[in-house]
Amino acid sequence: MTAPVRLSAVSFVNARPLVYGLTEQRALFVVEFDLPSVCAARLHAGEVDLGLIPAVEYLNGDYCLVPDMAIGSDGPILSVAVFTSVPIARVTRLAVDTSSRTSVALTRVLCANYWDIAPEFVPMRPVLGEMLVAADAALVIGDPALAIDPATASVEKLDLGEAWRALTGLPFVFAAWAGRPGALGPAHLRALADARDRGVAAVDKIAMTHAAGDETRAGTIRSYLRHNLRYQFGDRERAGLERFFGLAEAVHAVSPARPLRFF
Repeated sequence: MTAPVRLSAVSFVNARPLVYGLTEQRALFVVEFDLPSVCAARLHAGEVDLGLIPAVEYLNGDYCLVPDMAIGSDGPILSVAVFTSVPIARVTRLAVDTSSRTSVALTRVLCANYWDIAPEFVPMRPVLGEMLVAADAALVIGDPALAIDPATASVEKLDLGEAWRALTGLPFVFAAWAGRPGALGPAHLRALADARDRGVAAVDKIAMTHAAGDETRAGTIRSYLRHNLRYQFGDRERAGLERFFGLAEAVHAVSPARPLRFF
């Protein structure tokens, strides 16, 4: 009997539609949940066979991507943003949440190509108050970013998905399933596709579970999952990811770009 595939999935709510029901597929998968950067580190170390990794981490190993599945946006994403206490043109120090190297690389691309600034980047844990003591602006991602009310925090929120779309006209791929060639068989690929389809259809249930029954918070999460996130990886997403790799390489934010390969 073939051993189950060891799978590291992102712990944020935005990944839940991609892993819906996978924990019950014990003959195919052993599922664990980690921060995006930890998913990548475990895949690079060979501790897991498949990881839902930040997109730039694809360039750091001999990997294939699972076709037609990703976490991305085609416009505002809400959960990946720079929060700034001064006009963006005046930002000289930018604190960055290191939970995802893709978001940090995208921020570098946007600073160079969209906002026309060259701030010092300061890695910090994602606590906005602490970050804004050390810097003029802060990159925060995932559930912590969703929880920040810009009005209450007296900051401007600059959505990175929206800025990327304004710069390129393309969707952005933040994360995707990746593993070494041969790690998955047809049954694994079918199960991953089925989980994504069931998860997208179960957004209401996912939102209510994550909100622990708080209907107001559930409504926010439901809208986020349904309207801000995209879970497909088609031709436009591929073009967006290839464009990003090229721009990120130009600002020395990623390893050298290489062609995309799929299982």
